[in-house]
Amino acid sequence: MRPYRIGLVVAGALLLALGAFRLVTELASGDLVTLAVWLVVAVMLHDAVIAPLTVGVGITLTRVPERARRYLQGALIVAAMITVIALPLINRRDTQPLAKAILQRDYAGSLALLLGLTAAVALVLYAVRVVRDRSLGPAPSEGHGEEG
Repeated sequence: MRPYRIGLVVAGALLLALGAFRLVTELASGDLVTLAVWLVVAVMLHDAVIAPLTVGVGITLTRVPERARRYLQGALIVAAMITVIALPLINRRDTQPLAKAILQRDYAGSLALLLGLTAAVALVLYAVRVVRDRSLGPAPSEGHGEEG
């Protein structure tokens, strides 16, 4: 194993130990139980909903032409990451006092805007790729190698 990998493993192990130590020493036992329940539910949600949905979308995307599929997959990954961050904030909106103004924002509207921007960027990048491919002309060995 290379020295930098050993360093990364050691750094990761130390950070994990620090996190575990801080959880045990700084959180009340009731909060630790709540955290444990949340983690178990998160794993169950992933295995019961997110993973099958991802497989289903992946199977559906095999019908999309390869050149377009790349941009669609990229947009879906970005959209999923944005949504995972936004959903808890949308869910918790108006649950805190006005002094904690971060939870008073319109996260649903912001999510819609970001998803729209993500789709627009993916479409523009795909259009640029199509135009670039057309200006280059057909590849000399079509059908062999990477498509678009």
